[in-house]
Amino acid sequence: MNKIFLIIRREYTTRIRNKTFILSTILTPLFFIGLIGATTYFSQQNGEELSIGVYDESGIFVSQLKSTENIKYTTVPAAVYDSIVAKKPVDDFNGVLHIPQINVDDPQGVEYISEKQLGIFSQAQVDDDLNDALEKERMVRANIDTARLAAIRNNEISIRQRLIGEDDDAEANAGISSAIGYVSGLLIYMLMFIYGTMVMRGIMEEKVSRVAEVMVSSVKPFQLMMGKIIGIGAVGLTQFLIWIALFVLGTTLFGSAMAGHEAHQIAQSQSPEKAMVIAGIMKHVTTQINIPMLIGAFLFYFVFGYLFYASLFAAVGSAVNEDPQDAQSMMLPITIPIIFSIIVMTRVIGDPTGSLAVWCSIIPFTSPIIMMARLPFGFPGTVAGWELALSVISMIGGFLFTTWLSAKIYRTGILMYGKKAGWKDMMQWVFRKS
Repeated sequence: MNKIFLIIRREYTTRIRNKTFILSTILTPLFFIGLIGATTYFSQQNGEELSIGVYDESGIFVSQLKSTENIKYTTVPAAVYDSIVAKKPVDDFNGVLHIPQINVDDPQGVEYISEKQLGIFSQAQVDDDLNDALEKERMVRANIDTARLAAIRNNEISIRQRLIGEDDDAEANAGISSAIGYVSGLLIYMLMFIYGTMVMRGIMEEKVSRVAEVMVSSVKPFQLMMGKIIGIGAVGLTQFLIWIALFVLGTTLFGSAMAGHEAHQIAQSQSPEKAMVIAGIMKHVTTQINIPMLIGAFLFYFVFGYLFYASLFAAVGSAVNEDPQDAQSMMLPITIPIIFSIIVMTRVIGDPTGSLAVWCSIIPFTSPIIMMARLPFGFPGTVAGWELALSVISMIGGFLFTTWLSAKIYRTGILMYGKKAGWKDMMQWVFRKS
């Protein structure tokens, strides 16, 4: 046990002192915080601001087109329209919207004339404004009371989900749960893949450089394999915890800086609906999602998912030589379940209680990603207690089995040179007697 600890300490200290580790640990959360900040900033900008002159020969749209923060409509005479058509820019307008005499049942010939093309969102908004005005005109001609119709359409039904067995005020929000589940599953996928392949590359480097020969003269191959797996896993866990701390600190500071701006935007736009949506999201995240349980589950599935797959990556690393193409072909059977989990995760988030979701969250090859995608939808409830218990047991059992299997392969493969090994050879090594 003492020898395994020494290998763990060597792997851990060597890697955390590496400049690449230090830079990636610091820069990665800063990159994501900056990305979130830039996205938030640009999403709050008003976008393209236009001043559009409206030359309405039909007389239908003059009083119906309402200016917004992005687009200002102004009625103009024929002279302005003629100037634009004659390619004589008018300083007051970006362009002119020409509406000829049209048939409201079959409107044709409406044009926007300008030197510059409208952006896709601006064009969509102008189309919507014209269609809204056209709809009102059609209703007026059909003797439909537009005010009464607006009142009828007001206060539409929006169902409130309440989970049985939860507190009386426990409401479900599928959108937030889906986002958390998707991010959690994706993080598990990235971390398992990154650090699993790191184990494989580390073993390959030591095998090619013949360092492994020196080390196995002092320790058993199993001790060497476990030391490398746990040491690199500890590096990954350390990096992840630092990322979480920096991300929480950064988002807290960023949130404080943006809070005043957001409050000003809400007050300026006089949008209580927006304030209610934001408040609802914050309430759901802070009160209805069991954050400590999710963090604990994430750590468990990351650790045991990593150990499960890292032992398989270690076996592959011990069996191949310096040819990277051999390593890629040998990795394929291991990476298929991981990629399959990501593909299935989208379906699972759409139906977290389906049979596919249940069984994929129990099978150890897919459970780290799929179970983390399901848990934000509710536990107990969407994820039953027996499902989580069986998933945990199968994950631990799967780790013990793959460790035993990989140790058998590692014991022979780490000292094999020159010969190109395949999966058939590796299975023979498993059943070879000591």
